[in-house]
Amino acid sequence: MMQNVHPAPETNEDDLYSGYNDYNPMFDTEDLENDVAFQQAAKTSHGRRPPVTAKIPATSSPRPLATGFGSKATLTSSMGRPMTGTIQDGISRPMTAVQAAGYTKAAARGSSFDPLGQARGPASPLEKKTSDSLEEKMRQLEKKVNELVEESCVANSCGDLKLALEKAKEAGRQERELLRQREQIAPPESINLDLTYTVLLNLASQYVANEMYAEALTTYQVIVKNKMFSNGGILKVNMGNIYLKQRNYSKAIKFYRMALDQITSSHKQMRIKIMENIGVAFIKTGQYVDAISSFEEIMNISPNLKAGFNLILCYFAIGNGEQMKKAFKNLIEVPLEVDYEDKYISLNDDLHTNLLIEAIKNDSLSQIERERKSLAEEYIMTAAKLIAPAIETSFAVGYDWCVDAVKDSHYVELANDLEINKATTYLRQQNFNQALETLKMFEKKDSRVKSAAATNLSFLYYLGNELEQATNYADLAVNSDRYNPAALTNKGNTVFANGDCEKAAEFYKEALRNDSLCTEALYNLGLAYKKLNRIDEALDCFLKLHAILPNNAQVLYQLASIYQIMEDPNQAIEWLLQLISVVPTDPHVLSKLGNLYDTEGDKSQAFHYYCESYRYFPSNIEVIEWLGAYYIDTQFCEKAIEYFERAALILPTQVKWQLMVASCYRRSGNYQKALEKYKVIHRKFPENVECLRFLVRLCTDMGLKEVQEYITKLKKAEKIKRNQRAAH
Repeated sequence: MMQNVHPAPETNEDDLYSGYNDYNPMFDTEDLENDVAFQQAAKTSHGRRPPVTAKIPATSSPRPLATGFGSKATLTSSMGRPMTGTIQDGISRPMTAVQAAGYTKAAARGSSFDPLGQARGPASPLEKKTSDSLEEKMRQLEKKVNELVEESCVANSCGDLKLALEKAKEAGRQERELLRQREQIAPPESINLDLTYTVLLNLASQYVANEMYAEALTTYQVIVKNKMFSNGGILKVNMGNIYLKQRNYSKAIKFYRMALDQITSSHKQMRIKIMENIGVAFIKTGQYVDAISSFEEIMNISPNLKAGFNLILCYFAIGNGEQMKKAFKNLIEVPLEVDYEDKYISLNDDLHTNLLIEAIKNDSLSQIERERKSLAEEYIMTAAKLIAPAIETSFAVGYDWCVDAVKDSHYVELANDLEINKATTYLRQQNFNQALETLKMFEKKDSRVKSAAATNLSFLYYLGNELEQATNYADLAVNSDRYNPAALTNKGNTVFANGDCEKAAEFYKEALRNDSLCTEALYNLGLAYKKLNRIDEALDCFLKLHAILPNNAQVLYQLASIYQIMEDPNQAIEWLLQLISVVPTDPHVLSKLGNLYDTEGDKSQAFHYYCESYRYFPSNIEVIEWLGAYYIDTQFCEKAIEYFERAALILPTQVKWQLMVASCYRRSGNYQKALEKYKVIHRKFPENVECLRFLVRLCTDMGLKEVQEYITKLKKAEKIKRNQRAAH
């Protein structure tokens, strides 16, 4: 038994795996192709025998078992080869179970240790499943329809409405093809109704976006009339919106009411919005009583600012003062649902807390709160201005009632703004004394209100050219609120009016530091720089202002004026051309364009713009003179007479224009008319030397007897003129 035991060699006691790579050459299967004896055996009938290992061995024939150390007898396979795990020629072969761990005979031939078989490289890719079944085709088609709908929505969000509609139509065509194929192989219950609904709804929405309302209504009708779409009835709201856009208010109301009937009370906000639309449609048709019913129902269920304001409008339209008061009180009682500024006030010096407060002061939620608050204030201010003259005997009494009502609400801060607005309304009514009295009441109020009132007072006195009072109130406004850009701008205006442009520019710049979008300060700063001859800085101001107000006529004119000062007529012309696209009938701008073209030598364009200027304002002497001179230069003296006669009518005391009329007659060869005109001029201006000279010349050329008389008068007039010069 000990003959099968092989002690480990003494020379390599630390090698735990010695002996595993020893193998019998008979087990080398890699060289079987070159083994002549094996190949010959494989070709014989012995090699073609079925293997005996395929059969289940009989239990009656005992088999000796091999252990890790060897076996009693050598086992052979059906091919006559030794079984795994046996010992041949005294060499022990490792167990097969160890081969998976990487201990193979390949290591003995110089191969690296590779238990995971990484040397064989990556596995070949799996073959793609190719299925030509109809079900697979329909799945692909359904996927394509979904992709088209998504692409349509993305194109709409990017503003490409035409592409969005094309994608929606293509999705509709593909979806119909999908339905046709599915009906051939499956029952109607298997149709994807959600996909059909999505495709039709998207198509209708794209029609609306492209203002193709008839097609949109047809598509919505397909959805609404299909009983298989359980929520199709809600789309009657969309149909009502289309009719509202088409100003078909009766149909809009009809569809809104049909939609309202199909929406359950659990969708409270949706029902309220539909009722608002119904009320607006009634207002459009002048049915104010029905509109009042809709808005009052909303105010009873869930009051909101828009419905409250519309209710006030309806009561104002029917002239019900008491109901206006009631509706106004309901409006100012609507909860604003915004946190007040107290949460932004830090109560300690904790750095982390202060940083957090600064961060949330201008986050998106804070912006929404400010917008909501601003909208509420706008509704209340507008409603107060609207109903003030109608609820009481006079505007002042009515406005005072509104102010008192606001003071008793949580919009108490608006009371002061309403008072200032009251003064502004007095200004619009040309009642300056009442405006001044109202504004002077704020001199003892808190700093913000005092600053606003003083700013308005300063502006009023500035308009009245009372610079001393304007300066006093401008100082009061600035001292009350140094961060009020309007107050700083007014202060700059008073300084500018007193001639100190440098100091005025400093006030304007301070106003811009407080509010970079204060367009009045930026415009006035440009004017100050222009006055100081700092042309580049003035140009920079007006270019910035142009970026904020791209179509402002005053800004465009100032830019053209600056480029003209910089002696760049081409740029000046470009800005003036933009200006006349905004104010095409401004005669001064048109004449300025004509002047620039004339300077550049383009007489035809100059003539065009001077003619346009004359058409809108035929009393501009400079334009009249240029047009008359143009016709004389082009040898059309008869046409020049019309312009010089108009100039003579405008300035009858100036002999120049009447002489030009007579000169035109003379140049055109109508000497008789010229003579008559000179005689008329001589009667009005008997001492005019030029007129007498032309009378002498014409009488001489025509051989008239009175030539001697005019010669005598001419000598006398020349003598008087010489004496006058000598006296000077």
